[in-house]
Amino acid sequence: MPAMESTIDNLVLQQEAGWRLAFFGGIFIVMLIWELLAPKRRLTVSKLQRWLHNIGLLLLNSLLLRLLFPAAAVGMAYSVGEMNWGLFNLLSLPAWFEVAAAVLLLDLAIYLQHLLMHRVPLLWRLHRVHHADLDIDLTTGSRFHTIEILLSMLIKWGVILLLGPAMLAVLIFEILLNGMAMFNHANVRLPVGLDSTMRKLLVTPDMHRVHHSILRRETNSNYGFNLSLWDRCFRTYIDQPEKGHQGMTIGIPGFRDARQVDRLPGMLALPFVGES
Repeated sequence: MPAMESTIDNLVLQQEAGWRLAFFGGIFIVMLIWELLAPKRRLTVSKLQRWLHNIGLLLLNSLLLRLLFPAAAVGMAYSVGEMNWGLFNLLSLPAWFEVAAAVLLLDLAIYLQHLLMHRVPLLWRLHRVHHADLDIDLTTGSRFHTIEILLSMLIKWGVILLLGPAMLAVLIFEILLNGMAMFNHANVRLPVGLDSTMRKLLVTPDMHRVHHSILRRETNSNYGFNLSLWDRCFRTYIDQPEKGHQGMTIGIPGFRDARQVDRLPGMLALPFVGES
């Protein structure tokens, strides 16, 4: 068994970037086609303009992450495992259970981080770049200020250091996080019955869209990215937007100029202007 685990770890370490890129590209194409065939809402801003700048921010963030954190989250898991640090390295658990538990705890950590991004004024300044998008679609899922992205990686490293999860668990979690971010931000229409069933476990587009409402009460709800259970457990869950999905306004008050919030220079400057 140790030999098999070592083989899996080496494979994960060598192929991590390729696997993540492949899943990202595949899910992106699927969600794009879905948005074109069955959109939920009429967009209010030029899709071409938003996509150019949202994807531009994604590319900038990806480049800086690779330059500053070449090992990424999986590499950190490798280092922690080599030093036998972290909770899971102190316990003797079946490999399948450790992977499942690690993915679950990492998802909880992302929920709590997201909650802090809304509750701490300085962090909200960074995070409001994500919320200032005047429409919501699959590119919104990767629209985060560069400083927030770098801070998120540091937090993720800290969680990995505490937990000591298997590299496979971290890779699975990273793929789920990226894929679900595209899915639950997508401007897609789901049958009501299917949405109701899926959100018992997963965060659906209709559930997460509430979080992007201009109404503060709705903005401060539905923080989950993957699993919906955290919002239910911590009582941050709202079922539907007050004005309905067609009538709700996306974005945040005070930042309604597309020339500011949907262009790359304006997005990068957004944390440093206006009030929290």
